[in-house]
Amino acid sequence: MKGKKVVSLAVASVIAASMIMSGCGSATSTPEGGNATDNATVASEAGDTASGDTTSGEKVHITYAQWGNETETAATQKVAEKFNASQDRIEVEVVKIDHDTYVTKLNAMATAGELPDTGIMSEAGVLKFAENGLLADISSMYGEGEAKPLDSLAFKYDGNTVAYSAANEVLNLWYNQDLLKEVCEKQNLDVAEMTPPANADQAWDWDTFVKVAQTLTLDVNGKNALDPDFDANNIDIYGCTVNTLPWQLEVWAKSNGGGYYSADGSECLIDSDATVEALQKIADLSEVYHCAPPVSSAANALESSLGSKKVVMATDGAWNVGTFLGPNADFNYGVGVLPYMKEKVTICTGGPNVVFATTEHPAEAMEWLKWYAQEDNNWSLIEAGTWMPILDSWYTDAEKTDKWINNPNFPDHDMYKSAVVDYAREYSQSTSWYYVNGTEEFNATLDSVFSGVWSGDQTMKEAIEDNKEELISIYQENNQ
Repeated sequence: MKGKKVVSLAVASVIAASMIMSGCGSATSTPEGGNATDNATVASEAGDTASGDTTSGEKVHITYAQWGNETETAATQKVAEKFNASQDRIEVEVVKIDHDTYVTKLNAMATAGELPDTGIMSEAGVLKFAENGLLADISSMYGEGEAKPLDSLAFKYDGNTVAYSAANEVLNLWYNQDLLKEVCEKQNLDVAEMTPPANADQAWDWDTFVKVAQTLTLDVNGKNALDPDFDANNIDIYGCTVNTLPWQLEVWAKSNGGGYYSADGSECLIDSDATVEALQKIADLSEVYHCAPPVSSAANALESSLGSKKVVMATDGAWNVGTFLGPNADFNYGVGVLPYMKEKVTICTGGPNVVFATTEHPAEAMEWLKWYAQEDNNWSLIEAGTWMPILDSWYTDAEKTDKWINNPNFPDHDMYKSAVVDYAREYSQSTSWYYVNGTEEFNATLDSVFSGVWSGDQTMKEAIEDNKEELISIYQENNQ
């Protein structure tokens, strides 16, 4: 790894370019975006956030920086007030910073020696901050025998845990139940046979998924994509779409036995045969099989896919329950496990909570974050479906699981438990930014590389081969 140094504003601009954040991130294909209110506490008002000053008596003053929409900011403030009232030693102040300038502000505060004590960060920015010596080691936050976050939610740097995700988010196959039923009725199909499996043991292999998607794709004359008379130039309903944000596409590379990187992050595998083959299969859904709409941009979130009522099935993250499917969708929805190529796998992510290395009160800062991570203390976001719990007990204790998913925002209990809860516990792997540095620049470059494939001008092999040296160079510069 590179030596530690104070993070520069140049680094900030790179990190800010891909603010992919869980529970509070960009609103298209990651969890719901936050817009700062005009009365937000700006960084300059944080002043001596790490100075160790107390707010009253002997209480230790701890600051927690976050972005968020109106609902999330209000919920966080209420949680902090609850924590403050629960004991008489620590007082937490929530520092609200505009979402669009969040990383830039943090970098400016780092340069000025005015970082808050704690805060939430972009997933892709954690290891860069750790590399620059700005994050504390929080490996001691959980003791022996305590319920801990799932292993896949720990950010590691030089063998130490420097952050845990504040929420868990996994990728699944979501579908419009009403549209599925309508398409099946038009063709006299058995709805059950066309419904995505909720149990990983029954997951569709890739060929089965493609065939089902073709069957559910109808042209304006009502013929499906398997019919020799199908009109590929006049499609009315598409059987599927796959979210093409580069970080989400990594799951297919992993499923095919490849990946963007090796499992330990020591090697870049972007040009491996398994990775290239998997990514080409995504392009083929539209170009070859005509069962997915052409990719016009990476922002193909569920609002624009299932929400159009012209797509039956779509891949995306679990946060959509709270940001779209539960409160806003005007159709019945269901959820299944992802299809697989060679291996059954999903990937997880979640905006990480960190303790900044400049704090004078690391023990108190960890105490606050540990308390905050308890599901009962951020329940509104979990109940809504925007966040999934991080502690392993919520995935293994039936009483806790039922408390979590027995509410009207969620689909059928058994379906969600099998397709999301059990799937997340048994088949989830960490997204690469948990263990590889520089993923924000790497993924931004991939997004550009893929554009020629989505337009049909290049094969995936050609596109990656043409840009292999640049991609590997980005990896090496950030991980040597």
